[in-house]
Amino acid sequence: MTRRKLRPDEEELWRKVADKTERLHPNKPFHPDDFVTTPPPKPRAKPAFKIAPVTGRQSSSKPSTSVNLTPSIVDQVATQPVQMDRKAFTQMKRGKLKPEGKLDLHGMTLDRAHPALTRFILSAQSQGKRLVLVVTGKGKNRDDDGPIPVRFGVLRHQVPQWLSMPPLSSVVLQVSQANVRHGGGGAYYVYLRRLR
Repeated sequence: MTRRKLRPDEEELWRKVADKTERLHPNKPFHPDDFVTTPPPKPRAKPAFKIAPVTGRQSSSKPSTSVNLTPSIVDQVATQPVQMDRKAFTQMKRGKLKPEGKLDLHGMTLDRAHPALTRFILSAQSQGKRLVLVVTGKGKNRDDDGPIPVRFGVLRHQVPQWLSMPPLSSVVLQVSQANVRHGGGGAYYVYLRRLR
């Protein structure tokens, strides 16, 4: 936090207070003006990235730089390392593997969807299923422009987070966006660990 510069009336008040106080260390030199001025600003660290200035037209020789601090949920799921067999993962991504179970969360609120997802995943693993499909929907545009922003596709964003938290994190091996034939961006493949 940077210190602001004192106004003249504040400096005058400080001098009055400093003149009436008794010094704790009388042998140290003291001048009231030493405490009034603001310290010189610290040099700023250079940012690790450059933000390209916005101009009327972009030059084709230089690619524009965009900074996205929070990647979308699709990017987060897609960049997860592959934990399962690579061949099975490729078949799953292409829609070649048929899910052994399906949970449709359309129309559910967060407080209903979370327990339903937990029950479904735990029971699927206890039945020995390996690949299940969780349909969240893509979310719908909302007309209300209220003061509190509402995330587009709340369940779509929340389900991967729930799957990465206990008790489901110990059961789930891989989460991936579903192929178009199984729901595309509105569904997730959940590959479960073997029951031991």
